[in-house]
Parts: sequence; structure tokens; C-alpha cells
Amino acid sequence: MRLPSAAEYALAVEKEHRWLPALAARLPLPIPTPVAKGEPGAGYPYPWSIYRWLDGETASVEGVADPVRFALDLAGFLAALQSVDAAGGPQPGIHNWFRGGSLRTYDKDVERALAELDGHVDAGLVREIWARALGARWDGADRWFHGDIAPGNLLLAHGRLTAVIDFGTCGVGDPACDLAIAWTLLTPDGREAFRKRLSVDAATWARGRGWALWKTLTTYSYTNRDREDGGVSANAQRVLGEIFSEYAASAATRALR
Repeated sequence: MRLPSAAEYALAVEKEHRWLPALAARLPLPIPTPVAKGEPGAGYPYPWSIYRWLDGETASVEGVADPVRFALDLAGFLAALQSVDAAGGPQPGIHNWFRGGSLRTYDKDVERALAELDGHVDAGLVREIWARALGARWDGADRWFHGDIAPGNLLLAHGRLTAVIDFGTCGVGDPACDLAIAWTLLTPDGREAFRKRLSVDAATWARGRGWALWKTLTTYSYTNRDREDGGVSANAQRVLGEIFSEYAASAATRALR
């Protein structure tokens, strides 16, 4: 069951009922199938949904049996999603927090996060990577994207990717937001295989890196401000390390050309 906790989340209910059945037929892995839609009532103010259950455990670095195989399977899923006709699909907006739109929407978020994390991160390097992401051009061709390709939305069985769930932030636009997983979960070898399978150009890769940077910084800053952790800070530091090292390697490659 999906029981939205706020009006913005509730916007995804109608979208998923409209689009998930159409997308499912074109994708190589199972996705949620809506079977019923509830209406607001006494004590609960939003529309809600029931979906068919999908077995599996959420993805983790430790849970993936073969990092490169996992990366290729995920890339294949995203390639299939991007190939679906985007005509009439939901454009970026409040329903998905402007996923698929410009990263400039989150410019102030990044600066606020840097202020919160003063002394905890290399602000100069963050701004350099962020500026490169903002300056990377999108070709403007709408493509389908999931919007939240994250470990909690990827299901494993015996270490293999078996399903992708939670399409609440899906839409059509710039699919670079779906590349953030390359830094948040994939290994270096998996990241390289993932990029090659999707044939990602330099500009799209830079924007994807920007999405990973924004998400990690904001999550890290919330933890730092609220003094609640649960391993979030360590994971954020790990992901930032992946972003920084991959960016440095990319810069070195560019310098040799």
C-alpha cells in the first residue's frame, strides 16, 4: 500500500495508476502494478493506492553478488525505460520535485548544505563539480526517467537485480537524474560498465554527478543539523569520496586529451 504523507506525495497516485501499466509492458524487470485506488476519507485526507507485492530485499553494496552484472542489468532497465515514447508523459513539476528539469532548481540547496557542513567537506571542490554540472548542456529531447534510482528502490534476489519499485518521482525530461546511482551504490568497475552500456556522453555524465552531489550533500546536512546519524554521515562521506575520486580521474583524462 502507498499512503502518501503529504499533498505533494499524493500527486504520484494518479500518475502511477495512469502510467505504470503502460511502462511495465516495455521494461525488462517487474515494476509495481496498481490494483486499486482509494479515496480520501475520515481521518485520512489523500488518495492512496494498493499494488501487487514484489519479493526481494533492498539493494546494498554488500548484497550485490556481482557488481558489474548488477550495473549492466540496471543500465539495461534504464535504457529500456528511456526508449519508451515520452509523448504526453508527465513533465517535471511539484509531483516529482522537478526531477528531469534543471539542476539550477537546487542551487540554493547546495549552498545551504555547504553552510551547514562548513569544515566537513571540501567546499571549493564541491562548487567546482557543481558548476561543471550546471554548465553541462542537455539536448532537450524528453526521455522517461524513474527519478529516484536509489538502493531502497532496487530489489535483489540472490544478489541479482529482480525489480524496480516506487515510481512516484517518474516523468519525462532529462534522464540524467537516474545516473546518481553510479556514485551512490555502484563500484568503480560497475560504474564504468554502467556508463558504457548506456552510452552516456560527457555532459549527461556531469549532470548525473551533479544529481548525486546534491542529494548526498542535502542528506548529509540534515543529519549534521539535526544531530541524528544512524550511519548516514559515514555513507555520505563514502559517496562524496566516490564523487571526488571519479571527478579527479575524469579531470586527469580530460587533461591528457
